[in-house]
Amino acid sequence: MVAAEVIPGPRIGEAWGLTLHPLQHSGPKCVQRTGMLEPRSRQLDGHVASGCLPGEQILAWAPGVRKGLEPELPGTLICTNLRVTFQPCGWQRSQETPLSSEYDFALVNIGRLEAVSGLSRVQLLRPGSPLKFIPEEILIHGRDFRLLRVAFEAGGLEPQAFQVTMAIVQARAQNSQVQQYAGIPLSKAGQSSGSRKPPVPLLETSEDWEAERKKQGARGWRVSTVNESLPRYFWVPKRTLDSEVRRAFGHFHQGRGPRLSWHHPGGSDLLRCGGFYTASDPNKEDIRAVESMLQAGHSDVVLVDTVDELPSLADVQLAHLRLRALCLPDSSAAEEKWLSALEGTRWLDYVRSCLRKASDISVLVTSRVRSVVLQERGDRDFNGLLSSLVQLLSVPEARTLLGFQSLVQREWVAAGHPFLTRLGVTGASEEAPVFLLFLDCVWQLLQQFPAEFEFSEFFLLALHDSARVPDTLTFLRDTPWERGKQGGQFNSYTQIYNPGYCQPPAGNSVNSQLSVWDWDLRYNSEQILQFHNPGYDPEHCPDSWLPRQQPSFMVPGPPSSVWLFSRGALTPLNQLCPWRDNPSLLAVSSRWLPRAAISSESLADQEWGLPSHWGACPLPPGLLLPGYLGPQIRLWRRCYLRGRPEVQKGLSAPTISGLQDELSHLQELLRKWTPRISPEDHSKKRDPNTILSQSR
Repeated sequence: MVAAEVIPGPRIGEAWGLTLHPLQHSGPKCVQRTGMLEPRSRQLDGHVASGCLPGEQILAWAPGVRKGLEPELPGTLICTNLRVTFQPCGWQRSQETPLSSEYDFALVNIGRLEAVSGLSRVQLLRPGSPLKFIPEEILIHGRDFRLLRVAFEAGGLEPQAFQVTMAIVQARAQNSQVQQYAGIPLSKAGQSSGSRKPPVPLLETSEDWEAERKKQGARGWRVSTVNESLPRYFWVPKRTLDSEVRRAFGHFHQGRGPRLSWHHPGGSDLLRCGGFYTASDPNKEDIRAVESMLQAGHSDVVLVDTVDELPSLADVQLAHLRLRALCLPDSSAAEEKWLSALEGTRWLDYVRSCLRKASDISVLVTSRVRSVVLQERGDRDFNGLLSSLVQLLSVPEARTLLGFQSLVQREWVAAGHPFLTRLGVTGASEEAPVFLLFLDCVWQLLQQFPAEFEFSEFFLLALHDSARVPDTLTFLRDTPWERGKQGGQFNSYTQIYNPGYCQPPAGNSVNSQLSVWDWDLRYNSEQILQFHNPGYDPEHCPDSWLPRQQPSFMVPGPPSSVWLFSRGALTPLNQLCPWRDNPSLLAVSSRWLPRAAISSESLADQEWGLPSHWGACPLPPGLLLPGYLGPQIRLWRRCYLRGRPEVQKGLSAPTISGLQDELSHLQELLRKWTPRISPEDHSKKRDPNTILSQSR
């Protein structure tokens, strides 16, 4: 073990560009940043410490050695009121990307903390629990499956090891943790919010929504602002009056009525809405308004029971907890029974269910010109997951780097997915990582269709890990209204949970907060280079796929046909609304048609259970039909097994340079067994500066 040189407390604070302030109680000194978030660092005795985030305070620090990975790195473990970070000796946080590093663990990301002394003494440290001994080593297990293992130096440094460990325990126990994550203003990151254009449209102004509508070619739709239970802007049929929108939305759960999610280039419309509020008492005008919005100008309408055949939120949470426990380095599962234990988590089963349902819906959308309506009671979880997957399966544009980021911003962030609650930051009982389940589904598609996606596995990992970072509010708020309020945008949002909330004044404003899409402020050019998939085929670009508004391969549906899609089959309905003739849509459950379990490749040939009078329909170009049987659904090892570096050997690297490193490693092994000389590698690297320019 290489010993790290001791740094006096005042000097490390000085290196962070900070001013020292003693705490009111005994213990380590508190260090608080006084000034802007300018990259200001200074090397001291082989150590480099860098700037804090605005409002960040250093609580304790101790020299240590990062273990578990090769090579072992001497450095300093630092605990602040927002995160735990390890600073290797000689390492300097880039001045171009001062806001994050691979060594940072936000406190909300710490899922498990263990103190170790000797070979057998281990204590699990829960928030607020006392430390029973001076630790020789601590293990920090991240909720994102990362692992930080730090061994402390001996020789009189035991009090520092005790202090930094207790500081982490106490910081995690603070009830005001969530409120401390206020995000980073662009001005604090050295950027001007007035002159800087967001890398991805944030959909915070009516101009953003109008530009996106024109981009999709949704000529029969317009931007509306009349409903207080939704984000300020959304799309409704052009011929629908605002008074009709208000009437119709009042009969859906939380006022989340039918609105456009995505317009297919061939003419179909994918809508999303909350569940029918069956206790309401609509009059004929209300029912007519609801039916008009569900039909969206189409004669053929399909209502999709979103949650049918999908796991509940509690199921998703339980499966994720089991998966994380299984992937820990000290998992109790025997090696010969590990695969059985993985199957027992049900996580891969839920990935399979989501892909199968999305495949069904994508064929419904692309095979006929119709209105397809995704209906989920809350309209904030699986509607976004299925809508996003359908777009990824249906059009190549969504598989580009810019297209995918815009998709997530529109269907998840702007639509009001409760990230803060679902990711467990608030400690609420409704925790369920639905967004992480979606990212796993996207990774499965990337493995099955590697030439179809412009972005790489590394990009998905970066997005996965960004779900719990303290420098952006994108995933640390539940609603656009909360996000806009924190960023000073009272003019851009209305309240979602409280429809009676006093609506802010009308008008547009620009978000001055850092967003998750500001990759160039959080990752260096070499890391951004890895966002690009080297196997992507440019021939699959959107312009070469299908001209806008060219429904030549689409077949109109029968006049005034209304269907319920559930359990993999279509059932005819007499009416769209549950208040006419029937008290509830549940009355049609006995007429659901079962479908035998068959492979996804043959579903299109079987006409997906469609009525025979619709005839055979060729699959449109650009549509992906993933496999989801048996070994076709795989474990995302590079994400979930990051805490076990020994099993990462042999995994294909996400970049050409990474593949070169793995190739060199394998050639070195071959040289030990054979006298052959490895060939030279003349592969060329792409210019990382082109990646960001292409994504904007």
